[in-house]
Amino acid sequence: MKKNVMAICFLVFLSSCVEKKKKNAEQTGATEETTDTIKERKSARAMSAAHTENYFKATGTEPFWGLKIYGDRVELSTVEGDTIVVPHTEPIRVQDANIKMYRAQTEATAMDVVISQKECTNAMSGEVSPYSVTISYKKTGEEETHVLEGCGSYVTDYRLNDIWVLEEMGAKKVSKEEFNGKDVPYMEIYTEDNRFSGFSGCNRMTGSLFYEKDLLRFAQIASTQMACPKMDRESEFLKALQSGTQYKVENNRLYLSNGSEENLLIFKKID
Repeated sequence: MKKNVMAICFLVFLSSCVEKKKKNAEQTGATEETTDTIKERKSARAMSAAHTENYFKATGTEPFWGLKIYGDRVELSTVEGDTIVVPHTEPIRVQDANIKMYRAQTEATAMDVVISQKECTNAMSGEVSPYSVTISYKKTGEEETHVLEGCGSYVTDYRLNDIWVLEEMGAKKVSKEEFNGKDVPYMEIYTEDNRFSGFSGCNRMTGSLFYEKDLLRFAQIASTQMACPKMDRESEFLKALQSGTQYKVENNRLYLSNGSEENLLIFKKID
C-alpha cells in the first residue's frame, strides 16, 4: 500500500514539474515573440521616419522650382504648380569627384538629378549653398527636355542635435581618471548651422560638421592649448573623432565608425 502511495506521489510531483516547464517555455516563447515584435515595430518606425524626412533640398530661379529628396522618392515642384514625383534610386557616383546622379523613370516622367559639391549662389537672394544642382526631365509624350539649374544642401539629421558624452573608445569603457580626473570628453552638436563644441579631455574644442546622407565627418577641429597629464588619451580621442565617416543613432547613443573600424567612438545622449 505504501509503495502505491509513494508511486502516486511521485507521478503527481513529476506531472507538476512537467507542467511548470511547459508554462516557463510558453512564457519564454511569448517574451521572445514580444521582443521581436517590438524590434520590428521600432525598425518600421525608423524606416517610416527616414522616408518622411527629406535629406536634401534645392531651389532655383528663372523659372522658380523646388526639389526635395526623401528616402523613398524625389519631388520636384515647378512654377506652374505641378509636383512631379519619381521613386528614389541609388545614385550613380563619379569616381574622382563628389558628384551624384539620381536617375529615375515612371510611366509619366523620366528625370535625372545631378548634385555636385560646388559652391553655388542663388541669383535672387545671394545665399551661398555648398552644392550645385542640375535637373533634366521629360514628360511622356513631350519632345522637349526641361533643364533646371539651382543650388542645394543636405538636411543634417535632426537626431544629432544634442549633447553627447563619450562612453566607449576603441570598444572599451572610458572613465574620468583616464582624462585627468576632470571629465570624459563630451560635445554639443548644432545641426542648424553644422557645427559642434565641447571638451576633449583637457582642452575645449570647436569644429564643423560635414554631412551627407549616411555620411558624417567632424572637421576643422580647433582647441585651446592647455597642457595636462595623460595628453595621449585626448590625442587618441581627437584622432578617432576626425577619422569617423559613418554614424548611427540608436538607443540614445551615437556610434561613429569608418570603413576599417566599427564603433570607434560611442557617445551617450544627455537629456
